[in-house]
Amino acid sequence: MDVIVTPTPELKGSIQALSSKNYTTRYLLVAALAEGTSTIYYPAHSEDSDAMRRCIRDLGAELQEDDEKIVIKGFGSSPRDVKELNVGNAGAVLRFLMGIAALCPEVTFVNAYPDSLGKRPHHDLIDSLRQMGVEVDDQEGKLPITIRGGSPKGGRITVSGSVSSQFLSALLFLAPLLKEDSEIQVLHDLKSKVVIGQTLEVLEEAGIVIQASEDLMSYRIPGGQRYAARTYRVQGDYPGSAAVLAAAAVTRSDVVIHGLPEKSRQGERAVVDVLRMMEVPLEHKDGDIRVRGNGRLKAVEFDGDAATDAVLAMVAAAVLAEGTSRFYNVENLRYKECDRITDYLAELRKAGADVEEKRDEIIVHGKPEGLEGGVEINAHYDHRVIMALTVVGLRCRKPLRIKDAHHVAKSYPIYFDHLQALGAQVEWTESK
Repeated sequence: MDVIVTPTPELKGSIQALSSKNYTTRYLLVAALAEGTSTIYYPAHSEDSDAMRRCIRDLGAELQEDDEKIVIKGFGSSPRDVKELNVGNAGAVLRFLMGIAALCPEVTFVNAYPDSLGKRPHHDLIDSLRQMGVEVDDQEGKLPITIRGGSPKGGRITVSGSVSSQFLSALLFLAPLLKEDSEIQVLHDLKSKVVIGQTLEVLEEAGIVIQASEDLMSYRIPGGQRYAARTYRVQGDYPGSAAVLAAAAVTRSDVVIHGLPEKSRQGERAVVDVLRMMEVPLEHKDGDIRVRGNGRLKAVEFDGDAATDAVLAMVAAAVLAEGTSRFYNVENLRYKECDRITDYLAELRKAGADVEEKRDEIIVHGKPEGLEGGVEINAHYDHRVIMALTVVGLRCRKPLRIKDAHHVAKSYPIYFDHLQALGAQVEWTESK
């Protein structure tokens, strides 16, 4: 399905933030790894979190769910002997479960999305698993991937953090269950350190002890640990809310989003600071963010590694700001559902934006008068690209057609419902 975005000068109203996808997938995993029954209140519903639900059930977890919560009886350190797992297009779910699959005799992760997740590299995690005595058959680091484990070994393990922090998170979930103590050393750089902070936070809540260095580049993990059954509550999702906040910023608006705590560890909380730097009228109090947009924004410079999943939405706002904006340290955007630098900027240019790229930078020459639009653009199967292009479409002079916009369901299935509730003129239409 495609979406047609018609110019919309004004947004008004309030919505409840979606539950955090990142926290939901982590809570689902630690609940499955516990020996006992855990409860997760307000879990996210998205293709990614549903992929984790499906896979932990295949691995032996028992799940019961109602409108408010999900109750999970875990399989502990003994997942079921399953031959295949299908994570859909969920990269984080794949990588986390590649670690847990090392406890199984033989598991093949199938390639359900050859044009998206099937193109993404996983060499760094595969190298680490092999250091632990795990056999891995892969297609030059890509799906399909078969893992033959059963008795992975701890000890000294290295992992590169230069492409994704998800490889390190996978090892942090696995290592406490091993017989031996482990020492993990991160090589090169570590992308998205804030997200590793979320992993460590969830592990601590699950009763796991990990000693992390201050720079998050080395870890000591006692072996023989057990995940504790716990009750968890999922906070609101900043990455998805970033696009709604950007939409409010570029229009005349009075928009409130509920359920976004000021002291959240989500790196994408930085979208609040960035919009303030852009001189967007904004209040953040008692978990509510209120934007009273006037459509006037100033250019900004920002280190995007601190808020990876909000960068595209901030770039969309910068497209309509006065002056030249620069988002740097963002090379890891190239290794997502699509190349979120080259592919995204190509679509922005079609709509009339003036943008440039470097290997690890996005440079935006703002057009505060708005863009021409009137074109069909490709979403590249990427939920973040879809949301960000929609923001730009609100300020085009002619409607913008976004191909395959249904892939927004990967993280925010009701994104367009929320925008419509605020007055945005967006409508679904059959693909041509």
